[in-house]
Amino acid sequence: MDTQDQEALHIVVFPWLAFGHMIPFLDLSKRLARRGHAVTFVSTPRNAARLGAVPPELAARLRVVKLDLPAVEGLPDGAESTADVPPEKVELLKKAFDGLAAPFERLVTKGCATAAAGDSEVAAFSKKPDWIILDFAQNWIWPIAQEHKIPCAMFLIFTAGFLAFAGSKQQNEAQPRTTTEDFMVQPPWIPFPTTMSFRRHEAEWIAAAYRPNASGVSDVDRFWQVHHPSCRLIVIRSCPEAEPRLFPLLTDIFAKPAVPASLLLPDDEEDARGGDDGRSFSDAMRWLDEQPQRSVIYVALGSEAPVTADQVRELAFGLELSGARFLWAVRRPVGHSGELLPDGFEARVAGRGVVRAGWVPQVRVLAHAAVGAFLTHCGWGSTVESLFRFGLPLVMLPFITDQGLIARAMAARGVGVEVPRDDADGSFRRDDVAAAVRRVMAEDEGEELARNAREMQKVVGDRAKQEQYVDELVDYLQRYK
Repeated sequence: MDTQDQEALHIVVFPWLAFGHMIPFLDLSKRLARRGHAVTFVSTPRNAARLGAVPPELAARLRVVKLDLPAVEGLPDGAESTADVPPEKVELLKKAFDGLAAPFERLVTKGCATAAAGDSEVAAFSKKPDWIILDFAQNWIWPIAQEHKIPCAMFLIFTAGFLAFAGSKQQNEAQPRTTTEDFMVQPPWIPFPTTMSFRRHEAEWIAAAYRPNASGVSDVDRFWQVHHPSCRLIVIRSCPEAEPRLFPLLTDIFAKPAVPASLLLPDDEEDARGGDDGRSFSDAMRWLDEQPQRSVIYVALGSEAPVTADQVRELAFGLELSGARFLWAVRRPVGHSGELLPDGFEARVAGRGVVRAGWVPQVRVLAHAAVGAFLTHCGWGSTVESLFRFGLPLVMLPFITDQGLIARAMAARGVGVEVPRDDADGSFRRDDVAAAVRRVMAEDEGEELARNAREMQKVVGDRAKQEQYVDELVDYLQRYK
């Protein structure tokens, strides 16, 4: 975008400590930097290292500032992201995150001070920030922004549907939801029919987000700081083509502009984030090269879904029973040691199934001609990469946050099949996994799902339109600063 007619902005970007948040925040930062704006991306040292180096062509406009995460009793040493802790300790990570308030305030206050060698708290600001783009979690940032007269935009990596389901603080106070059952139905402030409902096990997770945790505050109370006067925009990783009718509704619900940031579609080149753990992936790519076109289902449940060892084993048996070719990016549950896969599993599926632990170049795999479907936890980032970028139909196994809403919406649009789950505890059976995989990979129903997915990709995955949304976001940042 030509920025000659617009003032270059200085934007501080500060995500919550989860890779499902940090990666899209960094993707947005790169897009803003490519449009000529200075971006200061704030994280912790270990996370910054794992996110990788800034592209050389953006180094003059995109800088990473590292703040040391304070120690909290019960939080493992070196834990700096939700990927480093079991689900029950994430609330301790939030408590540590709250300890970044003081160093972040010093960072803003010192302004143009140059970082001393080894000083992890201060980096050079080219000028006072024009904006702070923050996540849902920084309920302590508002006094800082207000004191320094810096406007804020809350960037939310969840779906617009999830935000509509959450609703405003005023709506929830007027029509309180106090039981699990209250979260299993569409809220009354959404005035048109949708697929928005949670299964019981999902609703229990959502209801817990309304209760204070070890940090002393609930996740929803953190999010409801979106009503603060310093928050001028709600920015959402989505677009109207992916989620019709919701952006005007959200603007009305929260009484401020709800702006699409685009889907932040991945680039064509291989996903180079992270690093290989020593096991070369080249043999798996050679195996893919040898498989028939659209014959392989790629299996990955994200980096942070709370998958148990029992669920991993049940999924393994389901893949074995399906008879399908598969490439599985398996992740060991945090805290689990010992054998993970069933005895003899890899030997029994040899030739038609490949299992890889550790880092997998997901975008590169999804782009491969041999891959015809994706078994996913329905995280929004994975849905964007697979369905909207490459037009792949889905086998859906949602766990938490907005994943259930995404699964229901994609099933309604005829682009995926959800694995049946026990409504109370969320368990699933191997036979149901196998049946869902067969349906999506079959010639008849599978081809219809694939055709629907490709049609959806043509509309939602229009790269020029997606980049236009980023341009329009910049216009909002210029107008509302």
